[in-house]
Amino acid sequence: MDFTIDKYCQFLDALLQSGMSFKLRHDVDRLPANSLRTAQLEKERNIAATYYFRCVPESYNPDIIKQIAKLGHEIGYHYESLTTRKGNLEEAFLDFCRNLEVLRSLAPVHTICMHGSPRSPWDSRDLWKHFDYHSLGIDYEPYLDTDFSDKLYLTDTGRRWDGYHVSLRDKIPQYQDQWDRQGLSFHTTDQIIAQLLDPDSTLRRTGYTLLITTHPQRWNPFGMRYLTELGTQTLKNVVKHYLIRKKTNH
Repeated sequence: MDFTIDKYCQFLDALLQSGMSFKLRHDVDRLPANSLRTAQLEKERNIAATYYFRCVPESYNPDIIKQIAKLGHEIGYHYESLTTRKGNLEEAFLDFCRNLEVLRSLAPVHTICMHGSPRSPWDSRDLWKHFDYHSLGIDYEPYLDTDFSDKLYLTDTGRRWDGYHVSLRDKIPQYQDQWDRQGLSFHTTDQIIAQLLDPDSTLRRTGYTLLITTHPQRWNPFGMRYLTELGTQTLKNVVKHYLIRKKTNH
C-alpha cells in the first residue's frame, strides 16, 4: 500500500540512508494537521523541510504553523492570488502582500511557491511578469529561481510520482523528457525507495540533488481518510487529464 504514514517513514529513512543530497518541500493544500504529523516525523530524523501554507481556511491554521516553525522547519506562502482575484493584477498583488504579512506575523517567511489551482485559467506565477517579489524580502520561488540542470524534481502530485502526466502546472516540462530518457520516472514510492537503497541504481549514479514535493494530506494511516483521499484524487486526475487534453486541442 502506498501513501501511508508507514510508507512515508520508509521514504524518509531511505533518503537518509542513500546519502544523496535532497531538499524537501510540502504544499499544505488542506488538512494542516497532516502537515504537523509529517513535520514531527522529519524532526525525529533531523530533517528540515519547507511547508508552504495557503491563506484559505482549509490550509491556514495559526497554531499548527507556529508549531511547525518551532520544530525547525521553514514556513512559506503557497500563493494563488491571481486565481482568487480572477486575474486582476492590482488586486492580486495587494492580496498577496496582505496574506504575506499575515503569515509573517506567525513565522519568518522568505520563500513562496505557486499553488497550481488546476481548474483556474490563471497561473499565479504570471503575477511576477508585472511585479517583483524580491522587493518584498522574498528570496526564493522554486519554479522561478531553481536551476534544474543538476537536479531531479520528484512530486506526489496526483497521488503518484509520475503525476506530471495529469498535472497542469506542478511539473518542469523543459527537463522532464531528459529525466524520462534517463529512466528517472517513477510511479510508486517503493520504486523510488528501491533506487535510493541500491548504490548501483540509475538514480544514485546521477549524483542529482533531489527536489522533492509532497502534499501531506495524501499520506494517511489506512482507514476512511485514506480511502477518501484515494477516491477523491482518482476523480481529480480524470478531470485534470480532460483539462490537459482540452488545452492541448486549443
